[in-house]
Amino acid sequence: MPPEKQEFPSVWTRPPRARREQPALSRGQIVAAAMELLDADGIDALSMRKLGTRLSAGATSMYSHVANKDELVELVVDEVYGEIEVPAGHAADWRAAAGGCAHSLRSAFLRHPWIVSVLGEVGVAHLGPNMMRLSEGLLTVFEEAGFSLEGADLAVNTLTAYVVGVATTEAAWLTTLARSGQSEQEWAERLLPAAERAVQDHPRLRRLYAAQRDQDTGGTRDTNFDRGLACVLDGLESRLGGR
Repeated sequence: MPPEKQEFPSVWTRPPRARREQPALSRGQIVAAAMELLDADGIDALSMRKLGTRLSAGATSMYSHVANKDELVELVVDEVYGEIEVPAGHAADWRAAAGGCAHSLRSAFLRHPWIVSVLGEVGVAHLGPNMMRLSEGLLTVFEEAGFSLEGADLAVNTLTAYVVGVATTEAAWLTTLARSGQSEQEWAERLLPAAERAVQDHPRLRRLYAAQRDQDTGGTRDTNFDRGLACVLDGLESRLGGR
């Protein structure tokens, strides 16, 4: 009898494979080694062959856990989501709980900047156990704050869209910096004179660039994230108050 075709090609929907013997490697070992490879060398360095070399293991040991590289990427992405602080239920302050989770999500993305290269390629990532744990936690916070379940879902999507959007841009920027071998401040100091010349015919941009002189770029990113997050939470609170 031919094997049953997967409705969705994903590690989260594939039935567990029957094992005739105990594999030499565990799924956890494979995922940990993949994370180390990605954090050190980026997404372009990840391949089943390189991972096998890193683990001193043959393909059979790895393929007993993952069918291909796509499934491996699903696993490592969910591993990153496992690092995120999930708000506990019955939060006394829903804004503080949601904001803390937002900061934790951003931090996880900046620790693993390669993740932004694969977010659109992880199939049904929302079925990963860590991502479901995060979604359930945030839904609980917003529903207990007074949102309907549908409103809570919209609030979760709005909050995470903001965080992922900002963190994606930041992670791409930090990846560029890492490749250049320069610090964030060094890059900014070298670029600013050229940028100021380029915006001479754009008065608002000119004022913005002038105001950024002598600023700590890392601190500015943190401040801007906090301000944007406050706007998102203000909007959600206004929507909640208008119900």
